[in-house]
Amino acid sequence: MENEAVEEKQHHMIPLMTPYKMGNFQLSHRVVLAPLTRQRSYGNIPQPHAILYYSQRTTKGGLLIAEATVISETAIGYKDTPGIWTKEQVEAWKPIVNAVHAKGGIFFSQIWHVGRVSNKDFQPNGQDPISCTDKPLSPQIRSNGVDVEQFTPPRRLTKDEIPQIINDFRVAARNAIEAGFDGVEIHGAHGYLIDQFMKDQVNDRSDKYGGSIENRCRFALEIVEAVANEIGADRVGIRISPFANYNESGDTNPSALGLYMVESLNKYDIAYCHVVEPRMKTPWEKCQCPESLVPMRKAFKGTFIVAGGYDREDGNRAVVEDRADLVAYGRLFISNPDLPNRFKLNAPLNKYNRETFYTSDPVVGYTDYPILETT
Repeated sequence: MENEAVEEKQHHMIPLMTPYKMGNFQLSHRVVLAPLTRQRSYGNIPQPHAILYYSQRTTKGGLLIAEATVISETAIGYKDTPGIWTKEQVEAWKPIVNAVHAKGGIFFSQIWHVGRVSNKDFQPNGQDPISCTDKPLSPQIRSNGVDVEQFTPPRRLTKDEIPQIINDFRVAARNAIEAGFDGVEIHGAHGYLIDQFMKDQVNDRSDKYGGSIENRCRFALEIVEAVANEIGADRVGIRISPFANYNESGDTNPSALGLYMVESLNKYDIAYCHVVEPRMKTPWEKCQCPESLVPMRKAFKGTFIVAGGYDREDGNRAVVEDRADLVAYGRLFISNPDLPNRFKLNAPLNKYNRETFYTSDPVVGYTDYPILETT
């Protein structure tokens, strides 16, 4: 009994393991599964092996954000990423969502359009990808460090076409709720379509969707409004990365951009804002930057989630210092399906293997990482 009392006391002393109420959702801890592209949804259909993958990472009262999920045929930019625009995709998600709910998890779908981060091979009828601009994206070295990714120069969306893209996000959100998800996270980060509109180094428009910060953020906020009206603001989050330049999506004044976004989001009363740390200039390269998310944290009235290279110590400190309500983990959660429990016990962590992040294997590097034995 004495040992149990000591363990319980230690449990409550770990900031990341304290409970938190996110709107209508009661979370048992503050460790969030970040949205992680794994490229194992063959033909854009979620697969049965995802049932084990997500259920392994589920704890009762834990928040999971599903991998980026494309909203339409024009939204695809990578092989075997899941979609949520067809009935078949919605049905394929249901057993995965059910498995998470069976273990008491709270599950959000991240809805995504890549914009110009694509090429004709992924687009319907071999058409050009769409974006806020017609500026091409430079070729990139793939994650394996060898192959080169080529991008087709995009076609600039006309002002009259933008409402259709907004509607695609709205329908995707409705489909996510039909699939059983508890809510959706709008992907507004890392140089994909929404971020392309927001960043002045990409957006060169002269209409109401370009120029000033207000105009560049208009597209994102119209999507937030449409999605919130469709499924309820309490089921909506958004992820943004104002400081990141991933996919050539830098901005000349990221602090102002981030602050404007969170202040504007307040009027929609959404569940959360998920922000990538300035130190993460890309999802894979950690660097120290002088900027801080604290002004955004103070300005936003909802739940504030941070991500970007956190470990157990950093995450605990962020919660203690009130710089975040929740902390999202990516690579550590890939290699440690039981990450919250390992944080609770301060147990050693498995090392991740970057080479298996984006393979098609349904097991290796996906569901075969060791889990602590429990007594």
